[in-house]
Amino acid sequence: MIRGNLIVTLMIAHLIASILAVEIRNLKSATIALCVQAFFLSSIFAAFAHLSNNPTLYWWSLTALVTKVVVIPWLLLVYIRKLPKAEITPFMGLTFSISIVSIILVIFYRFIHTYIEFVAPTPEAMVEPARSCLTISFMIFALGLYVLIARKDAIKVVIGLCLLENGVHLSLITLAPGLPSTTFIGIATNVVIAAWLLLYLTGKIFAIIGSTDTSILSELRR
Repeated sequence: MIRGNLIVTLMIAHLIASILAVEIRNLKSATIALCVQAFFLSSIFAAFAHLSNNPTLYWWSLTALVTKVVVIPWLLLVYIRKLPKAEITPFMGLTFSISIVSIILVIFYRFIHTYIEFVAPTPEAMVEPARSCLTISFMIFALGLYVLIARKDAIKVVIGLCLLENGVHLSLITLAPGLPSTTFIGIATNVVIAAWLLLYLTGKIFAIIGSTDTSILSELRR
């Protein structure tokens, strides 16, 4: 029970850090929040490894620590130094955005946690802490998707992509903890490459049009 409570506590901290990464408008601070979020994700993997006595999950934890806590935030900070520090003004103001995020999270929590059998019809997913972990993984996924839809800043879009991917990995650790570590390493490597390519393109776009606003990319056709 104590170990299960530890995992739930880590997941709540993971969710709070995710919300901060979404709503903080200073890109450097948002990146730090993403780094903290990834650290909690790595800690969740380690806690599951200890709880289930599964040494493979320690490799998942180490891979997440290297790629998500170190490499991706470092890449973000390197490019943020070359770009405007503040996020391009999004479509929605802060208060309205927080309200929308709160509604999204409540809906996902109530639906997934209540009807978990429709999402993952397995006995393992029905019990704690797996039930809460799977619920929060979908909430993190929804946050990432929200950023991709509602934000205009290219750097914030990369952060949203990382959140979305972190939500997927949290669900994997819940539903398929027996996957080989090479699978997770391959996925994490692909995400690092995708983040770097997006950041590289963002730097080139900024050099051409002087902005990281994804809503005006049509100007590149001129």
